[in-house]
Amino acid sequence: MEHSLPPFFVKDNNIHPTTIIDDDCTSSISNHTINCFLTNDSTYLLPHSNIKDYKSIKFSVDSDDDSSSRVYFNSSRRTSAIPSDIIVDSESNTNSWLLISNRSKYYIPILQWIPHYTRNDFTQDLLSGLSLSALFIPQALSYATGLCKIPAIHGLYTITVTTIIYACLGTSYQLSVGPEASVSLMIGSGITYHQAMMKQSLEPEAAAAIASLMALFVGLFTFILGILRFGFLDSLMSRSLMRGFITAVAVVVFMQQLIVLLGLGSIAQRSGLMPDSSTLQRAIFLFNHFEEYHPVTTLMSASVITTLIISPCIKRWWRGKRGGKVIRRIPEVLLVTVVTTVLCKVFRLDQTGLDILGTVGRSDTVVHAPLPTPRIPSIPANVDFNAIIANSIIISIIGFVESIAAAKSFARRHNYFVSSNRELVALGVANIVGSLFQAFPAFGSFPRSKLHESVKPKTQMSSLLSGVICIIVTMLFLPYLYFLPHATLSGIILMAVIALLKELPHDLKFMWRVRAWKDIVLMVVTFSATVLFSLEIGTAISIVLSLLATIKQSSCPRITVLGRVKETSYDFKPIQGSREEIEHLKDILIVRIEEPLNFANAVQLKDRITRLEKFGDMAVHPSEQPRRNNLLYIILDLGGMASIDAR
Repeated sequence: MEHSLPPFFVKDNNIHPTTIIDDDCTSSISNHTINCFLTNDSTYLLPHSNIKDYKSIKFSVDSDDDSSSRVYFNSSRRTSAIPSDIIVDSESNTNSWLLISNRSKYYIPILQWIPHYTRNDFTQDLLSGLSLSALFIPQALSYATGLCKIPAIHGLYTITVTTIIYACLGTSYQLSVGPEASVSLMIGSGITYHQAMMKQSLEPEAAAAIASLMALFVGLFTFILGILRFGFLDSLMSRSLMRGFITAVAVVVFMQQLIVLLGLGSIAQRSGLMPDSSTLQRAIFLFNHFEEYHPVTTLMSASVITTLIISPCIKRWWRGKRGGKVIRRIPEVLLVTVVTTVLCKVFRLDQTGLDILGTVGRSDTVVHAPLPTPRIPSIPANVDFNAIIANSIIISIIGFVESIAAAKSFARRHNYFVSSNRELVALGVANIVGSLFQAFPAFGSFPRSKLHESVKPKTQMSSLLSGVICIIVTMLFLPYLYFLPHATLSGIILMAVIALLKELPHDLKFMWRVRAWKDIVLMVVTFSATVLFSLEIGTAISIVLSLLATIKQSSCPRITVLGRVKETSYDFKPIQGSREEIEHLKDILIVRIEEPLNFANAVQLKDRITRLEKFGDMAVHPSEQPRRNNLLYIILDLGGMASIDAR
């Protein structure tokens, strides 16, 4: 990346401040590495002992002669331990190595922050990693069994591998990468599609193989997009479309989990409710069979949900009081997981009809292998390969858009930069490696990342440590998960659904206040299609609508009709919106075109100018009679047209 030189130069191994450096860099700069400091207002300062809290920028000046120089820089977000002197390596033959070193730090972010890692950073990251794992592990088990419809152990494989890989390659240290609600639901939808196609239930191993195969294709597709620099796709879906889709996902998940929360799973199977049944069919089933709820399961579910809802309120109320710091660090998700598991085992609630998780992993060993042997995912018999690829592409787009939106939100809040292309590569590699270890597709989760942010991680080491903690749990604690109730897992999923809906009132209020009627219509259409039909149809419709809206906007060039300010000769201003009195020139139409001209908008531009030629105003309906029959000249002001193609 190129950047202008700082206001000093190096000569005879000494630093010489200067106010001007010529564009041709004649200030005797050649083969030097300069460490300087960049303040918030982008001014360069010579370091001294009192400088603190500046952003460190390491410049590598690469020059073959004294007449031209290119400056590469690598930025670090750390603001502590600023050196008090300038380090200058003169007449060095290692410029190529420095360039490779800087670029490697850019593409592998762990190389950037790990050399400066401190003991204090580790302490805070360890606490953050423990807090994240307390939510991560129960959530992974919940998403694997409740949404993906695969064995719970694969949820642990997913959070272990993808979290560690992203910690090394990702640029956001708040983003928590792992199982995500909408993505997990789409994985489960793909698996239920194959069950319906085969007209029989899939074996757990076959279902897990399909999920891992999706992870491989998701990773490959995402990685290729990153290499080809398609990071701009994060703006493919507008906020209104994403809000409609996410809200629909929340409703679909809620209707699925409500059956489990009420203990109606066995009744649903006897009633012919299939895994691929629509949300409307589930709603009808619940309406007809609500009174047949299982009392113990319902009581367990209500207790879990109530605890998860009131715990944050208690923490806020206890803030500032004695023991507030200890109370604040108690993870309520882990708490309900442990308590309900113990209660189920002690009182043998499973004998009353309460569904439990059962054996996780192998049952013939005490200490489990942390991860399976890496291998390319197998392809089950009679699998619809095209459906898996199509589903993987949709998952990639939805997962990436959600992940980068969350990452950029945290980056703005904490004043650092996130590259969409690097995020694509990091997420792609994480899913590719995860697929080799029987993981399912994983992306960033905004609600979980907000929790991660609240415990103030210092670096990506927090996520890496949470992955290590998951390895320990997988090795030593799987037998203790046998009596974990499904009602607890569904309650955890339900709280994730509530988190997905937190932004809905704000978005609706904002769109209403700014009168964004088109956005509201798009949101409602996306929501309705997803709920009434399927996730795949809803996703396809949302993407198509987003593309159509983008094409329509880009193919309709902005044009402005100009007129002359009254009693002046050469002062021309827009006729609409001007405070001054503007007059039309007789027989002349002046049009300002403010956008590049290309094949997409050329026809629209011609049609709009023709309409102006006849009516003089775009607000006039074409059914009316032409108003400007005596027009002789059309003047086009192309000063704002940056480019034009061959069309």
